[in-house]
Amino acid sequence: MRRIPLLLAFLACYALNAQITKEIFESFKLQERRDVSYYFPEDYDKEKKHPLIVVLDADYLFEQVVATAKYYSRFHGMPASIIVGIHQSKESIRLDDCAFDKQTGLPAEKGNKFFEFLGMEIIPYLDLNYNTAPFKMIVGYDITANFENYWLFKDRSLFNAYINISPTLAPDMETNIPLRLGALNQQIFYQLILEGENSRDTPRILAMDKAIKAIDKETLHYYFDEYPSADHISIATYGIGKAFDNIFGMFKPISPKEYKTQILTSEEPVFSYLETKYKTIENLFGIKKPVDLNDIMAIYAGTRKKEDVESLKPLSDLCKAEFPGTMLGFYFEGEYYEQLGEPKKALRTFEKAFGMEEIDFLTKEMALEKIDALKADFGY
Repeated sequence: MRRIPLLLAFLACYALNAQITKEIFESFKLQERRDVSYYFPEDYDKEKKHPLIVVLDADYLFEQVVATAKYYSRFHGMPASIIVGIHQSKESIRLDDCAFDKQTGLPAEKGNKFFEFLGMEIIPYLDLNYNTAPFKMIVGYDITANFENYWLFKDRSLFNAYINISPTLAPDMETNIPLRLGALNQQIFYQLILEGENSRDTPRILAMDKAIKAIDKETLHYYFDEYPSADHISIATYGIGKAFDNIFGMFKPISPKEYKTQILTSEEPVFSYLETKYKTIENLFGIKKPVDLNDIMAIYAGTRKKEDVESLKPLSDLCKAEFPGTMLGFYFEGEYYEQLGEPKKALRTFEKAFGMEEIDFLTKEMALEKIDALKADFGY
C-alpha cells in the first residue's frame, strides 16, 4: 500500500501535543486520493492503548465527535481515543462510497471498494503506526449510517460500537440488522439516533428498533434515542454526547445513583462490584484503567454501610498497588484487623499508615486517633 501524506493544516489552539491533521491518503483499493482527518489526543502515550473511532461524513461529524471525545476524556467519561474522519462531501462522493444493490441491499460497485478501503487500508495503517486498542467505534449519518452496518455482516464485526444517526436504510436492513446483532458472538454497542420529523424511513427505523429491543442477549448493548424537536438535517448535531455517555458509561466514576441502586442493593461482596467493573473495562476495551480514587471511596463507604468486613482486605491490597506511598491501603487494612478483633495487627498497621502520605479524607491525625484508642483499650 502506498501513502502520500500531504499535510494541509494544523488547526490552532491545541493544548500540549494534541494534533489534528488533514491529509491526502492515496488508496490502492479505490485507485484515488481521499481527504482524511486525524485527531490524536493531548495525552497520547505510545505505551498505552487508545480506542479508535472512525467517523464517516467527516465534513459534518468529525469536529463534533472530536469535541465530544475531548470533553468526555478530560472528565473521565471515556479513554483518550484516536479519531479518523473520512471526508465525503466533494462532488457527492458519499453516494458512490455508499452505493448498494437495490435488490440485495448489499454494497455494490464502488461501495465494495470503499468497504475494503476502510477495513483493509485506513484501519490497518493506524493499527500499524499507533498503539490502538482492540475497541473500535464507527459513526455515520444518513446513507453513511446505513453503510456502517455492513460490518455486522462479517463473521466477526470489525467494530465494537456503532453510532447510527438517522440511517437511510437499504432494502431489508430493518430485518437484517437485528438478525446480525442477534447472531454475533461478541460484545457490541449499538446506538440508534432518530429525529422527530417523519420521513419514509421512519416506519422502517422504528420497526428495526422494535426488533433489536426484542433481542435478549447480554453481549448486545442497545440504545435508542429519539429527539422530537429535530429534523433530518439538525439530527446530525443531536445525540453524539448521549451516545458516548451510553457506550463509555462504564469508564465514569461510580455515581451516587450507581452506589445506591447497584452497590448497596447487591447481595455480592462490595469489593466484587469494583473488581467486576475494572475487569469488564479491560475485557471490553482492551485497556487496563487505573482505579479512580472516587471508586475506592465509594466501595469503602459501601463496606461500612453494609458492614462488609471481608471486602476491606482486598480493597486495602488494591490501594497499596494503585496508591503506593499513601495511607489508603494500610489504613483500610488496619480497620479490617480492628473489626476482626485483632488489635495487635491493627495497631501495627495503623502505625504504618501514620508514616505515609495523607490522601483524600485520611489524615495522620485520624491514624493517630486509631493508635491511641487501641493502646487505651488494650493497655499497649
